[in-house]
Amino acid sequence: MNTRSLSFRLVTWYAGLLTVVFLLLGVLTFLFLRHYLEANLLDTQARRAAQIADTLLAAAGRTGEAAMAGEVEDLYSPEANDRFIRITRGDGHVVYASGHPKNNSFDPSTVPPPPLNRRGEFLRKETLPGGSLLLAALPYAVAGGPPYVVEVGISSARTEATLRQVLIMLAIGLPIAVSVAVAGGFILVRRALRPVERIAHKAEDITQHNLSGRLPVVQSGDELERLSLSLNRLISRLEESIQSSKRFVADASHELRTPLTVLRGELEGLAQDVQLRPQTREALGSMLEEVDRLGEIVEGLLALSRLDAGEASAEWVRFDLAELAATTADQMSQLAEDKNITVVCDSAPGVTVEGDRARMKQVVVNLLDNAIKYTPVGGHVSLKTASESGYAVLDVIDDGIGIPPDALPYVFKRFYRVDDSRSRVQGGAGLGLSIVESICAAHGARVEVVSAPGKGCRFRVTQPLADEPAPQAHS
Repeated sequence: MNTRSLSFRLVTWYAGLLTVVFLLLGVLTFLFLRHYLEANLLDTQARRAAQIADTLLAAAGRTGEAAMAGEVEDLYSPEANDRFIRITRGDGHVVYASGHPKNNSFDPSTVPPPPLNRRGEFLRKETLPGGSLLLAALPYAVAGGPPYVVEVGISSARTEATLRQVLIMLAIGLPIAVSVAVAGGFILVRRALRPVERIAHKAEDITQHNLSGRLPVVQSGDELERLSLSLNRLISRLEESIQSSKRFVADASHELRTPLTVLRGELEGLAQDVQLRPQTREALGSMLEEVDRLGEIVEGLLALSRLDAGEASAEWVRFDLAELAATTADQMSQLAEDKNITVVCDSAPGVTVEGDRARMKQVVVNLLDNAIKYTPVGGHVSLKTASESGYAVLDVIDDGIGIPPDALPYVFKRFYRVDDSRSRVQGGAGLGLSIVESICAAHGARVEVVSAPGKGCRFRVTQPLADEPAPQAHS
């Protein structure tokens, strides 16, 4: 999982915020429920205390305190109903106190005495050794008699049991709710970012050979739609610029062929003059070499412009890449023999591909020429073809001088040369590998290079086989 991705960060923030909100709601719900239940119980006890005061204490002057205590026992039965009732005279004497409740939820003897100097009803919660007790106390003054304090209470055990059940429900329900919400948020984020993925995939398909493609425009009316439109306008401007550059290169290279041909002919005619001095003849020879080099550059540029125009896909046929490689290696053997270089061709037959045979032969020629050119005298060059996982693989391996690591990303760039002075001596113009890459791109193939200084190079061309569909992914 990519922890730096936008979707991961959005889902993480969403999950964190949602968890905090759910926790706050759970805590507030729990506190509100506890307050409601306790307040409801205290209100019930307060009404019962007022009922005792109004019905029993009011008649205490006539019936006496002992009779009043008996009536409390008869009418309310606190022990059987798990309640606490206590009547205290103003001087602190307890007139009546209920006994242990049937469920033993609290010990009446541990209930502290009430404050006798307070006026008006007051509610409190007493924490006892066996549990908590919710108490409602009501001061009551009997006409012509002493004041009393009536206390009625009930254990909070049932309330606490209910709250524990609510806590269990919250502890189970909140993670489930957060998980479901996070899963839904992840799905929503993925759906929201799906247009971005489509734009990214389409952008990967757009190259200098396929600038006519455009990014999908999301009809959302927001920043994403504006971004798609802006990028499409940028691609249009880029396409116009590149097409203009390609037309210029094609026109310039085509127009340069004629004057160079004329210049070469004139120089060759001058060089045949027997009256020329040796210095002049040498200068003419050097000029002819430069004219030939210019001609190679012009031909390379013209080939690239034709490839950019799609010429490589004009006449596709099926052919055996192994047979083509072997034939080309035989034809170039003379060039290798001049440097005492051994060229070994190991080609498995039946490696059938589709494409422009002449252009693919140019790929083999350029790679072999490059390998022979930069392999020292007495070296070895190996040419191999094979089929691997639905692909035709062409390897050109040499034990030459190699390529520095910092130059590997640029070897297929136009006019790029690892060593400018050495390339000039050996006749390189920096276009051979660019032509190879352009031809491979036109054929849906890939060309890669692996090299190290002093250990030679391996150029690998990977092209889909013609007799079976290419796999969806290839590395």
